[in-house]
Amino acid sequence: MSNFQKVKFYLQELGYDITTEDQADEVFVINALEDGIQNLVIDCEAPILIIEQFLFTLTKETDGIFKNLLQKNREIVHGAFAVDDTGTKVVFRDTLQLENLDLNELEGSLNSLKLLIAEYSSTLLQFAR
Repeated sequence: MSNFQKVKFYLQELGYDITTEDQADEVFVINALEDGIQNLVIDCEAPILIIEQFLFTLTKETDGIFKNLLQKNREIVHGAFAVDDTGTKVVFRDTLQLENLDLNELEGSLNSLKLLIAEYSSTLLQFAR
């Protein structure tokens, strides 16, 4: 079974809505709107699996935002906040090894994002304004 097929199987087992899949690029986009996950990109870039969720765009006023996000990174079980190449978009990002990826590991990373969104959503909404 290819990495792409394995990840697809795991996502289906976990009950995620796969809205887009591109077998050639080995990319999925999933949603779990009830958990705050929308357009989460899962990319099989051997040897790693990249999980990335756009959260918000930075405004000109970033005082305290970076410090707050870095402090929160310390509490996140899996993954971390990151800024994209443009320096304007804040994302949640996690990477896992594809070679020995299992269902529990993928579930743990996705649950970490869901927990982060549930506990930290009001702060994220403030940053997005």
